[in-house]
Amino acid sequence: MSSISLADTRFVLADDHAVVRMGFRLLLEGAGATVVAEADNGQAAFAAYDEHAPDALIMDVSMPGGSGLEGLERLMSHHPNARVLMLSAHEDSQIPVRALKAGATGYLSKSAHPDEFLRAAQSVSRGKKYVDPKLAANLALAQLNGDADPLSKLTDKEFTVFLQLAQGKSVNEVAEAIHVAPSTVGTHLYHIKQKLSASNAAELTLIAVRCGLIET
Repeated sequence: MSSISLADTRFVLADDHAVVRMGFRLLLEGAGATVVAEADNGQAAFAAYDEHAPDALIMDVSMPGGSGLEGLERLMSHHPNARVLMLSAHEDSQIPVRALKAGATGYLSKSAHPDEFLRAAQSVSRGKKYVDPKLAANLALAQLNGDADPLSKLTDKEFTVFLQLAQGKSVNEVAEAIHVAPSTVGTHLYHIKQKLSASNAAELTLIAVRCGLIET
């Protein structure tokens, strides 16, 4: 049993997998915390935070119908002091760098030990920065060698569009997901292809796989 105490601490959980949320809830409640709400996408996470004003929001990076990064950007624009722990199944450097720049208080890989998760949740709920120890070295290198990573050339909005297109979504599906016109997505796609020297969606997917953003 963990010695980490989260007594009198309130959380909102956001993950599109109900079983994953249940696991996190059990861990948090076992440490004395209260989970005041759950959400399965970025938009619902924003609404839950707005309603409950928790000590911290714990949110997955990749969710349908509004990703965690999109939810984070919207949340920080309305609640700049929000405390957010972002979680990801992928141990790349691009997403954590962008999440932390967008205002996340902490970032943790889902492969972390349960005690590491509770430690991260405790730190973030107290307003302290937390970065997964396994990712810290890679993040530092990414900051120093940003030009070596082709994805660092993309703006945050282009990166969001790139990630969704690389996962196989159509231009219209991406437009609907991020609430813009298909022509706007088309413009982003043009710039993405230029910056990454890619000619089609298959090449975008290959780049995402090589960068560890999606699994084959």
